[in-house]
Amino acid sequence: MKFQILILFAVISFTSGRKVTIREMQDYNITDFNKTPESRESKEEQIEPLIRKHYWGQFPMEHEPPEPPVLVTENNHKKNTSSLFCEPKKFRHNYLMRGGRVREMLNTWKRGKIGEEVTLHDLCLRENGMPLTLKCLYNNRTSIAEWDSHVNWQSHMLCLRNTSEKIISTELNTLHNEILENKRLHKGKAGRKEVTENVNILLEQPDYKILPADVHFTNKILQAVSAEGADAELTDDVISICNTIMTKDPSILRETAELNSTNELLETFERYMDSLSSELVPTSRCGIVVTNTTATNSTHIAHHVETIDRAHIGVLAQISTNITVIHINPDCANISGVAIYDYSTSVHSTVSPTILMHTTIGKFRFRFVYLNESANELMHEIGLQVATFVPLSLWEYLRTNIVQPNKPATIVLKIYTNDSLFVEQSEVQTQKPFSKILSISIPGYSVTFPEYLPFILRNENYGTATSSNISSNCGYWNYSTWVSQGIVKQTQDKAVILCGTNHLTPFSFLLGGSYRQNDLNGGVLITPANQRALDIITLLGCTLSLLGLLGIWLTAVIFKSWRKLASTKVLLNLCAALTLQMVLFIFVNTDDMAEELVREGSYANCMALGALMQYSILVLFSWMLIIAFLQFQRYVTVIGIERPRHYILKSALAAWGLPLIPTLLVLCIDPHSYVPTAYQLRTDSGVCYPSGHGLHFGVILPVSLIVLANLIIFIYVFYSISHSLNQTLQRQERKMVVKQIRLSILLFFLLGLSWIFGIFTFMKAGIVFAYLFCLTATIQGFILFIYFILLDELPRNAWLNLIFNDRKPKKVVKSTELQSISTNTTGTTSDNQQN
Repeated sequence: MKFQILILFAVISFTSGRKVTIREMQDYNITDFNKTPESRESKEEQIEPLIRKHYWGQFPMEHEPPEPPVLVTENNHKKNTSSLFCEPKKFRHNYLMRGGRVREMLNTWKRGKIGEEVTLHDLCLRENGMPLTLKCLYNNRTSIAEWDSHVNWQSHMLCLRNTSEKIISTELNTLHNEILENKRLHKGKAGRKEVTENVNILLEQPDYKILPADVHFTNKILQAVSAEGADAELTDDVISICNTIMTKDPSILRETAELNSTNELLETFERYMDSLSSELVPTSRCGIVVTNTTATNSTHIAHHVETIDRAHIGVLAQISTNITVIHINPDCANISGVAIYDYSTSVHSTVSPTILMHTTIGKFRFRFVYLNESANELMHEIGLQVATFVPLSLWEYLRTNIVQPNKPATIVLKIYTNDSLFVEQSEVQTQKPFSKILSISIPGYSVTFPEYLPFILRNENYGTATSSNISSNCGYWNYSTWVSQGIVKQTQDKAVILCGTNHLTPFSFLLGGSYRQNDLNGGVLITPANQRALDIITLLGCTLSLLGLLGIWLTAVIFKSWRKLASTKVLLNLCAALTLQMVLFIFVNTDDMAEELVREGSYANCMALGALMQYSILVLFSWMLIIAFLQFQRYVTVIGIERPRHYILKSALAAWGLPLIPTLLVLCIDPHSYVPTAYQLRTDSGVCYPSGHGLHFGVILPVSLIVLANLIIFIYVFYSISHSLNQTLQRQERKMVVKQIRLSILLFFLLGLSWIFGIFTFMKAGIVFAYLFCLTATIQGFILFIYFILLDELPRNAWLNLIFNDRKPKKVVKSTELQSISTNTTGTTSDNQQN
């Protein structure tokens, strides 16, 4: 960030009442929050079946059951499952607050079950939008749950809570906390409905940025709600929540792979829909047509979900823009599947009625498929996108083998328009879906089929340049990656593929290849509050400064008489140092350049670039000190002083030569301090510039001394002008002093006093000083142009005479502004002689 880099040029940081070194700030480690040894995976796999059984039991995950169940180990030893939870634990870390302040915080890890990544009670975000997490593990030796002790925690862990972006993470985290504290779900169905509606409202807020943390919290909230029990009244909300998440930036969902959030959310959603199927299409409603439009036999839209209720023939469809869920009870009307067509297709030719049904939200047409239809005939229907059904022979077998006491045998189909929720952790996919994703479930049946269940998909990549000469097949999602075992491609007619499966899971048409995904490198998604505004102000100010400096250089090139003035020579030296700093800061020594140099291992080039930046800063402040000395002689010294001969040359030698000393010292003693840290590079705030002791003694110390000296001189000069104003009786003299007051305003910028605001910013004096610093320190070149070109009669008239050739030249006196820089107090020596 440009503002962060600019601050580092001149200030010392303080936090929480103690001094924090720049090197310590660089040591904040927020890259390895959640890395755990792979050796523990086998232990987690041993208890996975129990975790799932416990989670989907009759008691919520955050409460202990009345009579704790037991864990049966491989040695048939029974263990109390009350030890399957890690209890809340205190954790100390730092928050990056508004204005760059750092505040220490004592937080608490939430209660979590074995295998779960647990977040902190108070929101703690990493710069990539992921929450800070800690994993709860199972200890085989002690037979209890315990927090992961292998994570290398640091006491100064830094995370964000207040950000420039508008986010909903705080609200979702608070809602999750209230659920864990039993403040929400104790109301029963009404409480669960309130929770899902709140999540929907938060996710659908316009102009709010959805972060990976939001997907994680949404998943945890839905898990807790489903653990309390499934409610038919909540299906619209649950579908809407998942549909909204599917519309978000794929790179955001990709980041959630670190915590497996999308896979858990997908599994929670599928299980929730399956558990309600027998309630939504009960056998008791078969043949019963309800004519009341307000009753369940109707088509209505709620929460952007269109419900088509045909329970009298055993079908209920819930349709959103990205997810369609269809519940089927074949015992009602022998319907066992569905066929979906593109919206332009209005009729089909297989069975009666031939007119297709349409949807308002889904933008497709569909029909129901019966038990006795032919898959080969179905795949040749015009406009077909996806279809499946259970053949009569297979259904007769399933009905007698479904284990679902006192519930009708049902089929649940879920159609996903894209693979947003199917996120792989690997950086490169070997197979990628190029069709809609069809999920088939038969609640109560979990073993393989005696025959293949047909399903039909359309290759949406058919006819493109990438569709030829690559492997293709139907595949399924195993909640980790796409695989093809147990799937057969029976036939293919151009873009339409008929496949068969002997098990149940989400299916899609896959194309083999190498598909690179966004790597999980912690890209920056959020920034501290006010950071974006400060960056914009900084860049605008620097742009104005460069334009002002360009105007000064053009004036010096065109008008030789003005350029030859000794006062102009002082100004041009100052402008040269300022131009060098601006060009390096904006165009050369950027975060992208630093990242490229570090990545290529060009540390010597980075050190040279950083040393040049350091040198330009010190030269600039050296000229500010020289100008301050000249102001002191002019306005404070009573007795006239003759400038020594060649004083400009001597000043130039001092201003351009002395800064070499601290620069060379840093290069010789601590050259690696110029190389930015990994954290700085990742947060776009890293440039080749001194850090640690190199920054303190090579930049901050000399600059602070100069600013302090300039401040003292400024106070003396301002007092002298004010005193003269009070003693002046003549009107003409009083008018001249008013001009000098105008110059005192110029001195504030000319002497670099605006950098004092930067010191106050890092002393945590408030965000107002950060804004004052960016507003004043970045426009120095523009202020010089205003005072020394536009307001100075000599160069102004020179430009007017050049532009308007017929304009009568106006005789002007020597410029007051330039006199204030360089001329002697007695005026006895010509300005042209002081060189």
